[in-house]
Amino acid sequence: MIKVDGVPVEIGRYPDGTLRLEAGAGPGGATVEWLYERDEEMALYFIARHLRGQCGAGRMTLRMPYIPNARMDRVKEAREVFTLKHFCEFVNLMGFDEVIVRDPHSDISLSMLDNAVVEPVGDTVRGLVDSLLDPRRDIVFYPDEGSLRRYSAMVDFPYAYGVKDRDWNTGRISGLKVRGTLPPAPFNALIVDDISSYGGTFLLSARKLKDLGAGKVYLYVTHCEDSILKGELIGSDLIDRIYTTKSIFTGDHPLIEVIGGAPDG
Repeated sequence: MIKVDGVPVEIGRYPDGTLRLEAGAGPGGATVEWLYERDEEMALYFIARHLRGQCGAGRMTLRMPYIPNARMDRVKEAREVFTLKHFCEFVNLMGFDEVIVRDPHSDISLSMLDNAVVEPVGDTVRGLVDSLLDPRRDIVFYPDEGSLRRYSAMVDFPYAYGVKDRDWNTGRISGLKVRGTLPPAPFNALIVDDISSYGGTFLLSARKLKDLGAGKVYLYVTHCEDSILKGELIGSDLIDRIYTTKSIFTGDHPLIEVIGGAPDG
């Protein structure tokens, strides 16, 4: 979904399939918000050029909570297309004065985006920790060392983290070791990470935590892809509640709650 100053842009099509768009803004500037649902890059480009040229918008801001192609932040072979690099080049062509993103998958995307500003998610995560967990008997769980580095500085709370056992021939994760001091069972745990696709990593984490004595297990991911509804996690009964922000989740499920609001959620 694309909005201009809070007004959704209807993405229509002419009979030949080309885009039909309408958007307006005053000379004082415009804020374009893109909640990524599918490949809408050309619509975004047309709208940005229209607002700057036809409408005479001055300062322009793009609010893009989720960075598409963020996972493709490196290539190993000449045949692989470096989609993140080319996507960021495309956004830069639009000349936004500010590009506001949330919880980017890696710093590589930030280095490639002009005028990038990161919205903090610390308040959102700390609010969940305060409402769900007791520091005397519960923990925050980071499913890998990457999430440990990203979030542990944001949240002053007892924690443990996972170290994945990976088959480097196939790339598949075969198991999970838990590091850190676990409280006596039963304890509750909040798993924290940036993004979920089908939820396999979190299924593995929740199963391991249950084996180690966890009672309730919650999950927070800043970006939750709709594909989670097709994975094993959603029907496993291992997760009591999944929390995410309004960035890319467009589905509906009683287990998933969209939390937070601008600028932090």
